[in-house]
Amino acid sequence: MKKYNILIIEDHALTRFGLKTAFEVKQGNNSDIEYNIFEAANAKKGLEIAENEKIDAVIMDLGLPDMNGIEATEIIKTNHPNTKVIILSSHEDKIDVVKSVKAGASAYCTKDTNQDELVYIVNAVLSGAAWFDSKIANYILDAAKSQSLAVENEIPKPQNTEEIPILTSREKQVLALIVDGMSNNEISDSLNISVNTAKAHVCKILQKLGAADRTQAAVKACKNNLI
Repeated sequence: MKKYNILIIEDHALTRFGLKTAFEVKQGNNSDIEYNIFEAANAKKGLEIAENEKIDAVIMDLGLPDMNGIEATEIIKTNHPNTKVIILSSHEDKIDVVKSVKAGASAYCTKDTNQDELVYIVNAVLSGAAWFDSKIANYILDAAKSQSLAVENEIPKPQNTEEIPILTSREKQVLALIVDGMSNNEISDSLNISVNTAKAHVCKILQKLGAADRTQAAVKACKNNLI
């Protein structure tokens, strides 16, 4: 049985209750998963729990009363790099999305996301995936293209505790084209290489980055300034 410690940092008690209930229902319908839910109404309490418990995933509200959720995410990811953070926000602000990814978030969800869907997203992130809907993914891709992840310099660049993969110069070229949204055929034409060679480069890049797809590769390229 898989056992996960989930920390919900959210100042609205009703939202916390709804999320906790959604995980309890999911657990009741799936005997292979056990969730242990921790709750915090503010960042200070949440950070204390993260220090004292082995938390697998944090559902992080951005609009906390005592600290911005992005700053709290940076602290958690710096101190506990293996803890996954799922941002929960009331809006899809492009700057917040980009800052959240830079801080180390693995997913960004709005509060109109169905609670059952949010549980699914948390499980996907715990399995190693990153999750961003198409609109939010486009924000990340645009930021990667313009090298603008370090927006609003008053937010310090977080320490990156992940091991940065070593890419060859050709792989960096291919990764840049992936970020530009090019298909394997378009990469082949752009670099004057065969489609099979382009596919091989893409597969190798995904393997090195530990990415399941091109969007995840673009996210990791952004977070690690690989292009």
